[in-house]
Amino acid sequence: MSRFNDIHEYDTDLDGKGLRVGIVMSRFNQDVCEGLLSACVAELARLGVSPELTRIATVPGALEIPLTLQVLARSGRFDALIALGAVIRGETYHFELVSNEMGAGITRVTLDTGVPVANGVLTTEDDDQALARMAEKGGDCARTAVEMANLLKALQ
Repeated sequence: MSRFNDIHEYDTDLDGKGLRVGIVMSRFNQDVCEGLLSACVAELARLGVSPELTRIATVPGALEIPLTLQVLARSGRFDALIALGAVIRGETYHFELVSNEMGAGITRVTLDTGVPVANGVLTTEDDDQALARMAEKGGDCARTAVEMANLLKALQ
């Protein structure tokens, strides 16, 4: 329903039935990543995404996520993708390097391929922050992936 007379507004559609979703998860900071994945998969199921249409690829760390997403996106087999991982600040510049390059890579995959990618890679100051955010972020990524897949279909 449009908020404006005579102007079509696309409705939010969180129906995951029939959607093909790919998930790429980093194994670095594995406890946090498994928490993200658990929340994400549970929310995808709640939204109607079939487990048979969901694929999970794991990679060593956050920097490997964009390339894997790119391969999945270019395969034409997915309506949406989800990136899951955790980059937790240490005492070196490595945190900024990994966070910035990984984030830019994920954005580039989305823009270059037209396949929506929900970015669920946490970038936090410490383990406690990551653990506190993992369930919410995992579920949020599932909703984002479903919503964006449906929106892009509606726009076509």
